Amino acid sequence: MASSTDLYDILGVKRTASADEIRAAYRKLARQLHPDVNKAPDAAQKFARVQEAYDILSDADKRRAYDQFGHAGVASGAAAGGSGGPFRGQYRASRGGPDVHFGGMDPDEFASIFDQFMGGGFAGRGGAAPRQQPARGRDIEHTIRVPFRVAALGGEETLRIRRSDDHAETVEVRIPPGTASGTKMRLRGRGESARPGGKRGDLILTIEVEPHPWFRRDGLDLMLDVPITIAEAALGATVTVPLLEGQVQVTVPPGTSSGKRLRIRGRGLRDGQGRQGDFYVVIQIVAPAGLSQEDRRLLSEIGARLENPRDNAPWADKMG
Repeated sequence: MASSTDLYDILGVKRTASADEIRAAYRKLARQLHPDVNKAPDAAQKFARVQEAYDILSDADKRRAYDQFGHAGVASGAAAGGSGGPFRGQYRASRGGPDVHFGGMDPDEFASIFDQFMGGGFAGRGGAAPRQQPARGRDIEHTIRVPFRVAALGGEETLRIRRSDDHAETVEVRIPPGTASGTKMRLRGRGESARPGGKRGDLILTIEVEPHPWFRRDGLDLMLDVPITIAEAALGATVTVPLLEGQVQVTVPPGTSSGKRLRIRGRGLRDGQGRQGDFYVVIQIVAPAGLSQEDRRLLSEIGARLENPRDNAPWADKMG
């Protein structure tokens, strides 16, 4: 792969493309360029370039290094010829072309890309004749609702899946910590049954995280609205607030306004890769109700001595 060739251009995606978009682009190009399908002399070379681009961009760490340093940031990994994914297979074109690595995909899934062209067969290494493979069972797609706490901290959920043959199956699903709504999970071999000799399809789950009564999420950051009194906002205070696990003391500086966010580093959510979010306290000043005459008099005296914040508003000079 020439060092001047941009990996995103090879796959035909934008630099902001999601992992799903990158995977879809790779699968499309793989169907077009695989040497068993494309008989052009340079098909194997183009296929290898597409595979190397996918190996890097489908790996979050390698993609981050490539985005920051370009080809120099991934030179050693690219030279090694594999993404370190769950499958490090090779394919050699039947015409004696170069070895092509297809990392990150199950070999059966990879082979299924070409079923429509090869009649269910996939030429293995060494140029062997295509061998008829039993049809793979269809995938099942299912949406699972997960409690906020389980998605945040990790845990297990049980669901009941009914397949087209009316067979019901109980499936235990491990939810990684820091899982967000919209996350897709693939459970190999838990989909529809196949014909005799074929492998079952996969179960593809879409995670839908239920809202929490008081916590909110933004990625791995956790937010909580915290009410304080006018006196606490003006004079400052130390308040105790809950976390998903335990509690923490927060110092409210004097003169804090409603809506101000106080950040506590490293007390947000942690994902399965060790990344840690922050915890944000969002201040909400609550005006007192049911004031006595004396309370009203004192507040009026204080208010008369204070500067009106609207006098410094950017639109103040527009007012009549």
